[in-house]
Amino acid sequence: MSEIKRLEVDEFWADSTIIEAGDYVFVGYCIGNEGADITAQIHGAIDVLESRLKLAGLSLDSVVKMDCLFKDIEDLNYLSDVIKERFNGKYPTRKAFTTDFIRDSIRFQIDAIAYKK
Repeated sequence: MSEIKRLEVDEFWADSTIIEAGDYVFVGYCIGNEGADITAQIHGAIDVLESRLKLAGLSLDSVVKMDCLFKDIEDLNYLSDVIKERFNGKYPTRKAFTTDFIRDSIRFQIDAIAYKK
């Protein structure tokens, strides 16, 4: 395997939000539009995912797996419409689950894996 590249490092939280390892790119902690309604937060998280992927020269088309974290699993009902709009038929595999977030204003987060070849 080639060198592991940490493309964006968060020193405060001591983690890397995007890592390129071989043919795969791992993206974590994508949140956006914190405090807004769920649809805006889903779009915001995808915006952050997209901007991080650009650091590796990739686009949303390269995403093969997404973990979608929700504060309220009922908000899952909003996800598919946004996915259809943003991924243009090139849908990643995904799973959704609930979690407690560090701040009450966060309702959605994405962690993803992309393929780079």
